[in-house]
Amino acid sequence: MLGALFALFCIPLASSDSLAEKAKPWIHEIRFGVLDHDTDNLWSGFSEESGIDLNAELIFSPSYQIWHGRIRPNLGLSVNTEGDTSKVYAGGVWQYLFEKGFFFDLGAGLAIHDGETDNPQAIDRKELGSRVLLHFSFELGYTVSAHSRISLMFDHVSNGYTNDPNEGLDTVGIRYGYLL
Repeated sequence: MLGALFALFCIPLASSDSLAEKAKPWIHEIRFGVLDHDTDNLWSGFSEESGIDLNAELIFSPSYQIWHGRIRPNLGLSVNTEGDTSKVYAGGVWQYLFEKGFFFDLGAGLAIHDGETDNPQAIDRKELGSRVLLHFSFELGYTVSAHSRISLMFDHVSNGYTNDPNEGLDTVGIRYGYLL
């Protein structure tokens, strides 16, 4: 199911330039990446799941200027290649552009996942406590050209101690962004 959603999400990348021009009023950027799934020794503290995540994200054009940056809505998907936890997330991204092409993003929102919530018998899976989780992201990158960006990304999902258990899940990786 999530694999089919990922494929559908990737259609804009394979589309013609005329479709990209039509999408311009409501899509600011399309990002694709490869992320290390359940990275050890980060915010969640330990790793139990494996594989990589294929990630795609839309960052929409409507924006609000605040603190020398812009907040934009986003919608993303990370599909795990080993059948472990995959997620769909949405929220907002605060984007700050430095001089000379560097940028910094902070994201926050909610995620829905297909992983375990509370199953002590699942020794190789994270117990995330609830189906809906808080989603936080951090990204640092460089604008290569008028349409291309490359970045390093970290994201974290957990229930924020609103449920027990709350093992959390961290991913780290590299992404390519196409600015429309």
